Amino acid sequence: MLRRLLILIVPLLVALVAALGVPLAFAVVQQETQETYLDRLGDASRFASLAENALASGRLTALRGELERYDELYGVQVALVATDNRVVASSRPEVELTSPAIAAGLRAAFGGFRGDTDQTVWPWEDVSLVVVEPVGRDSEVVAAVVTVSPTDRLRASVLRQWGLLGLVGLIPMMGVVLVAWPMSRWVLRPVRRLDEATAAVAGGRLDTRADEVGGPPELRRLARSFNTMVDVVSRALRRQRAFVSDASHQLRNPLASLRLAVDNLAPHVSGEGLEAQRIAVDEAEEMGRVLDALLAATRLDSASAAEPVEVDALLATHVSGWRAVAGQAGMTLRVEVPAELTVLAPPGGLGSVLDELVGNAVKLSGGTSVTISALPAGPWVELHVADDGGGLAEDERAEAVRRFWRAPKHQNVAGTGLGLSICAELVASAGGEFRLDSAKPHGVDAVIRLNTAAGVADTRHGVDQGR
Repeated sequence: MLRRLLILIVPLLVALVAALGVPLAFAVVQQETQETYLDRLGDASRFASLAENALASGRLTALRGELERYDELYGVQVALVATDNRVVASSRPEVELTSPAIAAGLRAAFGGFRGDTDQTVWPWEDVSLVVVEPVGRDSEVVAAVVTVSPTDRLRASVLRQWGLLGLVGLIPMMGVVLVAWPMSRWVLRPVRRLDEATAAVAGGRLDTRADEVGGPPELRRLARSFNTMVDVVSRALRRQRAFVSDASHQLRNPLASLRLAVDNLAPHVSGEGLEAQRIAVDEAEEMGRVLDALLAATRLDSASAAEPVEVDALLATHVSGWRAVAGQAGMTLRVEVPAELTVLAPPGGLGSVLDELVGNAVKLSGGTSVTISALPAGPWVELHVADDGGGLAEDERAEAVRRFWRAPKHQNVAGTGLGLSICAELVASAGGEFRLDSAKPHGVDAVIRLNTAAGVADTRHGVDQGR
């Protein structure tokens, strides 16, 4: 988050510096060019005055010497051009007058005007600065003085000033970044600690509290509110668990006494009374199963952690029991699970989930076989418990994971309707997914989708890299 905040701040600072620096950089170019142009224009005007006198007297030797000394001193080529484009005098033996800038300047000068005075030389342009000054005025122009100046020094001066501007802009920007770095860390430290505390609470560690000391006042208030919320939730969970514990103890003894009393009635009843006594026994047993299922469902509140589980080792401890149960029902059990599959499952929960699914398939499907298979899919592993029985309709499969739901055709089969809902909650508590699909060609396919330990490690590494 700190890097993302700096990534947001730094471009804004760069944009601000650019908004101020770019116009200044343009102004530097124009100023330097204008100063150089005015300097060359003054020299050209002086040569135009000398040339006018020299042309009037016909003595050009002194003028040529002046032009040559000027070129030797400043490296600026100077030429005196007549109105017929003939070079009358120059500082160098060879004079090139074919460039567009010189031609345009001569046309303007012979018309009694100065050439283009708005010349801008950019550092990346290797061009010469051309100044053309007419000799004479208005309709009495008899020649023109042309100066062609190299712009190496001009462009170097512009680059130096641009570098100075960049340094002047960089120093305060770096200062702001250096100040923003500790300030951002100070602001974000309680956010990071609050995030860590939230993750710890989500993992079941309800004794974790956020730091209420550091950071801005708003974040300290947020941390206090979070800690208050965790306290309220912790007290509610403790009261709920205490109630469940007390209720289990208070209900089990009367229920056991009721079951014993009903069993003891068997020798004393006959006929219709015997049938009623048998129904009472069945109902007492059903009440015991419902009580156990409710207690198991309530304990799910604390089963929010996950740990690596080797699938083949887990199956090895359960398959023999599943085969025995399936054999008693006249069904066959097939296991098609590759070796060395490791998934993140709730502690001790995956075996219970598979026990419930295999038991349901044997007891409720009405089929002839149950198949347990696994399929790796990237960072996930899909476990399938499929039967070849009559199956469930699509709407029934969606309703089957709700508490106390029973299929109409299974109303007379012993059960509480809580098994699949507990399975779904156990799988979800480990960060997985649970669903019921239709098996091919018929039957129910219970799918458990769990993370692999390597997949979760890669995901966490990616999250840490993004912070």
